[in-house]
Amino acid sequence: MGSDFQRRDFLKILAMLPALKLAWDWERLSSSQTLQAASPDKPNVLVLVFDALSATNMSLYGYPRQTTPNLDRISQKGTVFHRHYAGGNFTSPGTATILTGTMSWTHRAFHLYGTVTKHLEENNLFRAFKDDAYQTMAFTHNDLAAMLLFQFRENIDLIQNPEELSLFYEYILSNSIFENDRNAAFLSERVFIRGHRGLSRQLPSSLFLSMFHRLWRTRAKNSLQREFRQEFPRGLPSTNATPFFYKLEDGIDWVLDQVSTAPGAYLGYFHFLPPHEPYNPSREFIGIFDDGWTPTPKPPSFFSEGYSDKQLNRNRRNYDEYVAYVDSEWGRLFDTMEQRGLLENTCLVITSDHGEMFERGILEHITPTLYEPITHVPLVIWQPGQQERIDITSLTNNTDLVPSLLSLIGQPFPTWSEGELLPTFGNTQPDSQRSVFTVEAKSNPKNAPLRLGTVAMVKDRYKLIHYFGHEGFEDEYELFDLVNDPEELDDLYLSQPDIARELQSVLTAKMDEVNQPFEKS
Repeated sequence: MGSDFQRRDFLKILAMLPALKLAWDWERLSSSQTLQAASPDKPNVLVLVFDALSATNMSLYGYPRQTTPNLDRISQKGTVFHRHYAGGNFTSPGTATILTGTMSWTHRAFHLYGTVTKHLEENNLFRAFKDDAYQTMAFTHNDLAAMLLFQFRENIDLIQNPEELSLFYEYILSNSIFENDRNAAFLSERVFIRGHRGLSRQLPSSLFLSMFHRLWRTRAKNSLQREFRQEFPRGLPSTNATPFFYKLEDGIDWVLDQVSTAPGAYLGYFHFLPPHEPYNPSREFIGIFDDGWTPTPKPPSFFSEGYSDKQLNRNRRNYDEYVAYVDSEWGRLFDTMEQRGLLENTCLVITSDHGEMFERGILEHITPTLYEPITHVPLVIWQPGQQERIDITSLTNNTDLVPSLLSLIGQPFPTWSEGELLPTFGNTQPDSQRSVFTVEAKSNPKNAPLRLGTVAMVKDRYKLIHYFGHEGFEDEYELFDLVNDPEELDDLYLSQPDIARELQSVLTAKMDEVNQPFEKS
């Protein structure tokens, strides 16, 4: 009884935390701006990640809807990578691959809200740039990516918390109280707010105080929806995982402020949630794709979630509108930087952590399947002084970003990276025999061999997908010729046994190699 009473009293105190937050914010904001100066002759590096952006839905890569007219235009002075692949199928593994230059089987951040294995956490992009006297800064809307940024915080000079660029942010503990234990505080608070066994809980847990908390939250959300109803008829951009409303324009403006006032060479990593669902573009983009077009119908997958083609096509259209909204902000960011002369000594990178899917009865990306809409992501890079477009058709992967960006500032190839130098970043010819991988293993134990999950391997023109450990799908393969069959409709695994056997031997050898350190002796 006594311990339970103390717990309830502690939770009641949470009602007073917003007042304490003001003092904490003032102290933090006044100290966080003391940033390390760096040599002015080094190139700046600006990495922009747009969450859940699939290359298959971008007009830049041949999609029939004009979803990316601004990126199409500004890519005329950039390098476009046409066969670029994500490391994972959702934010945690995909982002960890970008930031560490390693695959999920190495960094082990393949669970929801996962983090990099402890003994490798210093092997990251921020540490490498900070060691070269760069100012490092980061921001993300995405809570899964925020877990990783917090893990790497000792090497990031400035991290902008999501609440500071939001119109409504309900969480208190993680951003305002437990600064040094953000991840644990966030996950604990999320349990209370999201509920237990499907029941919605409110902070604080006192029935009396919860009523006021619920009233405050409802009034704040309704007020925002009324205020922005004309601009965002479907609702403000938001997250489903957390109670968080924002405008992408505010994030882009903040980036422009940071890159305009940086005291020296900087590395900026800015990870925006759009076009991740929910797909809430501003008014001018709603309805622009009411064109009657429908994609190639595809049979349901073994892992179908039961969505009809009509439902999937409606969501696809909304997603395409959201991509176009994001593209307008790309154009504004690029044009403003160019007008201010901020691109003259800046390497600008646009990519994504994973794609999004609207086919085979499957919606979005939390799925064991690894088809092209989820694995094929964009990569466009503008290097200082580049004036003409370069198109790269060799296979590349998000593991390649760390070594390539380090080569740009004169650092040697990091021994811990599993990537390769991107074409145009080195004198070596692309490896025509290279295999690139995407891994799904969110149900596999972290420190154990990969026995439950999916791995996709692309080699030359072929893609082999291996499903293992799934109930009813314990050891299955699919094989596609991406040149003749980019929609992945014709499974060649049984009809082309020689090709299947050759690729399977490569994949099996790789899996044996990466599992070996986790096998019991």
